[in-house]
Amino acid sequence: MVETMTSTPLIRLENVTVERGGRRVLDGFSLSIAQGEHVAMLGPNGSGKSTFIKLMARELYPRQKSEPWCLHILGRDRWDLFELRNQLGLVSNDWMHMCTRDYPGYEMVLSGFFGSVGVWPHHTVTPEMERKTREVMRLLEIGHLAERPATEMSSGEARRILIGRALVHDPKALVFDEPTTSLDLRATYELREILRVLARRGLSIVLVTHHLPDIIPEMERVVLIQRGKVLRDGPKREVLRSAPLSDLFEIPVEVLERNGYYHVL
Repeated sequence: MVETMTSTPLIRLENVTVERGGRRVLDGFSLSIAQGEHVAMLGPNGSGKSTFIKLMARELYPRQKSEPWCLHILGRDRWDLFELRNQLGLVSNDWMHMCTRDYPGYEMVLSGFFGSVGVWPHHTVTPEMERKTREVMRLLEIGHLAERPATEMSSGEARRILIGRALVHDPKALVFDEPTTSLDLRATYELREILRVLARRGLSIVLVTHHLPDIIPEMERVVLIQRGKVLRDGPKREVLRSAPLSDLFEIPVEVLERNGYYHVL
């Protein structure tokens, strides 16, 4: 049966294995995420979360093996990288380092259309691109950063510029890799509020983290990853409990829920 666009998963991995440096970091990994769904992937360092991100970005590929496996994004197993980035926006610390250059905020967001850092003479900037850039900057409340060089921005400001670069394409989803790393309390709060705004607009949010409070209230599904496998996958209220998290991190864990956010005691 031919799948319709609405029934085609955003991401579908089945029996995927990835080896890095002679070590198996994903082992028969299977996961499906629907379009429009908000999912948090939680796990300790070394569990395979970063490898999952690199698979989505096509920086890594599964190991070929005799058993059936698949890795599909929006129903396709082959993508032009530039086209893929238009559909699946990636916000990661690697991209943060790449985009910390001496270009003003407006140009940094605008250059997302070209997959470059900054706008170059051979780029053709259309009025629609300029309109979309201003619209995204208003949404993210970063209009005041239009003229400020990225090298003079705080970590929180630069993170929002990076989100803006991903949003100019109207992607199907945003994938966040440890989004609050290096942010202070205020910047962390502001970033989570932005995630909530984006989630309410119907954009899929895939959040990869090891920090429970990053999981915004709009996320109802949590996937626990341990040693390259899915340890637990289900509704947040069932997964974010003491027993599953103690198993995940292999230490005694107590969980507190307050105003839709979860914390470890």
